[in-house]
Amino acid sequence: MTAAGPPPADLVFRGRCVLPDGVRQATVSVLDGRIASVSVDGSPTQAGSVAETADPANVVELAHDEVLIPGLVDTHVHVNEPGRTEWEGFASATRAAAAGGVTAIVDMPLNSIPPTVDVAALAVKRAATKNQRYVDVGFWGGAVPSSLGNLEPVHAQGVYGFKCFLADSGIEEFPPLDHRQLEQAMREVAELDSLLLVHAEDARVLAAAPACTGPSYADFVRSRPSAAEDRAIAEVLDLAAAYGSRVHILHLSDAGSLPRLSDAKAGGVRVSVETCPHYLT
Repeated sequence: MTAAGPPPADLVFRGRCVLPDGVRQATVSVLDGRIASVSVDGSPTQAGSVAETADPANVVELAHDEVLIPGLVDTHVHVNEPGRTEWEGFASATRAAAAGGVTAIVDMPLNSIPPTVDVAALAVKRAATKNQRYVDVGFWGGAVPSSLGNLEPVHAQGVYGFKCFLADSGIEEFPPLDHRQLEQAMREVAELDSLLLVHAEDARVLAAAPACTGPSYADFVRSRPSAAEDRAIAEVLDLAAAYGSRVHILHLSDAGSLPRLSDAKAGGVRVSVETCPHYLT
């Protein structure tokens, strides 16, 4: 009796991949929703018991200007649905993500109506994604004055952490935290071993800065001085050190704060930081 061979792949991707030694041709075979084998220039790099699919309809040949890469995860996405879907909705956001090689997004808690600051609002947000998800979708919760003391139920529903502002968010439904409220959020997040994402700008520094009243970019930059970010980061790091909280600084705009962040991390503060491409030019 002849032993049965390996099952055929459900889906096969072929295209260019960028490796340390240059651009090569790669084949990735998928079985039951998982990568079953990988080969480069015809040689297996990841052993797998899967046969080539016999159905050409299940083979995806990438175009000459496309690159085969692992799916990316974008943890900072503002989808805005429900309530402000004209800005961006789940259908358009997740289709755009898929087109760009992003296979999972994590949606920010503000911009939608209601904002994702309690269990009921999270349920509304999840319901809005039904039949509109072209990639995996996760959610951040919101830490606003009214949600403090009640982060645990939202955490229990599976959010990846909580976002807060230390200055006006520009969204009336998502007010910022003052120092006392930030301290309370830090305590709660530490108790949950969750993550606090911080839009770090000191409201007092911004209030003292020149107002931006027109379209001038130079005026806008003067209205958001780097001192506002640096002072807010210092406050966040002090509280994170005191309570053992995990914190993440959002969209760092000034490299001048990097030494402070690096020193804090080296000293045991559980901090991470992100930036944006337009801050790197």
